Amino acid sequence: MKKISFHLEGEYIELIQLLKATQIAQSGGHAKMMVENKEIIFQNAIETRKRAKIRKGEQVQVKDTCVISVE
Repeated sequence: MKKISFHLEGEYIELIQLLKATQIAQSGGHAKMMVENKEIIFQNAIETRKRAKIRKGEQVQVKDTCVISVE
């Protein structure tokens, strides 16, 4: 599995913004579509909230990629 570390500057980042910032999604519309298609796993469950708040230390899994939010 491919792992990406994302350096979080604030308290949190919204899920669709994280997908765009890590270039997993090509655009905001693509990120929203990925969430609607239930392609995102957050905290061991399928995530359906487009604006879910991802905080430091949390992981998001998309297909064969795992994004870890760090300071």
